[in-house]
Amino acid sequence: MSPRTILITGATQGLGRGIARDLATKGHTLLLHGRDRARLEAVAAELAEVAPEATVRTYLADLSDLEQVRALASRIREAEPRLDGLVNNAVAGGGAEPLRREYSRQGHELRFAVNHLAPYALVRDLLPLLTASAPARVVNVASIGQEAIDFDDVMLERGYEGLRAYCRSKLAMIMATFELAAELDGTGVTVNTLHPAHLMDTEGVRAYGLTPVIGVEEGVRPTVRLLLDPELATTTGRYFDQFTDARAHDQAYDLEARDRLMELTHRLLGMAA
Repeated sequence: MSPRTILITGATQGLGRGIARDLATKGHTLLLHGRDRARLEAVAAELAEVAPEATVRTYLADLSDLEQVRALASRIREAEPRLDGLVNNAVAGGGAEPLRREYSRQGHELRFAVNHLAPYALVRDLLPLLTASAPARVVNVASIGQEAIDFDDVMLERGYEGLRAYCRSKLAMIMATFELAAELDGTGVTVNTLHPAHLMDTEGVRAYGLTPVIGVEEGVRPTVRLLLDPELATTTGRYFDQFTDARAHDQAYDLEARDRLMELTHRLLGMAA
C-alpha cells in the first residue's frame, strides 16, 4: 500500500494517539492535531522514536472555537499537497462535573460544538483537498452511546447532564455522516462512522468516573480498518460497531430529523443550506 497523508484530530492522547502510533509504524504521513502544544510536541517526539522513518507534522487548534477550526482547515489546505484520510477523533466527553454546563467559544453547548459542529465544519472546509486527493476517506469516531436529539431543546437547556449531551452529539455526528456520504457519493470521498470500542482506557472515560475495561488498542484496529482496508474502498455512509456493519439509533434514519439537523448545523456555522 502506498503511503497516505492522514489527519487525526485529538491525537495527543487516548485513541487518537494510538491511531497515530499505528499509522506511523505503517509508514504513512501524519498530520496530528491537538489543542496543547506541549502534548503535540511530545507525541511527535514519541513517533520519531517508534517510527523514525515516518513523516509527522503538527497542527494546533482548539476545536471548541469554530474560528480556530476554520483557521486549521485553511492552514492545512495551504501547507499540504494532499489529504487521503481524515479521522475526526477529538471529543468532549461527559465531563468531570457532568451537571455543569459548558459552552464553546461561540456560545453553543460544548459537546454539540466539539463532537458535531467542529468535525462537520472541518470536513466541509477540507473537501477541496480531499476530493483533489481522491480516493480519500473520512472516519468519524462516534459512540454506541446515542440519544435522540430534541429539536425543541438541542442545546439541552433543560435537564442538562454531560453524558446525555455527549450521546446526543454523537448521534448528530452519525446523522451528519450519512448526509455527507450521500452528498459525496461518486466523488471518491467516502464517509463512515464507528463505535471503536466500549469503555477504553482514556482520560475522558476516567474523568466521568467510569472504569475502563479495555485498552485503546481495541479501538485502534477497527478505526484504522475503515481508513485502510482495500475491501472498504467504496463503502460509505455506514455505521460500524467496531468491525460490524451495524444499525445506529433509529433517529439516524429519520430523513426529516436529518434535514432539521443539517438546517440547524448550516445556520450555526453560517453556511448556505
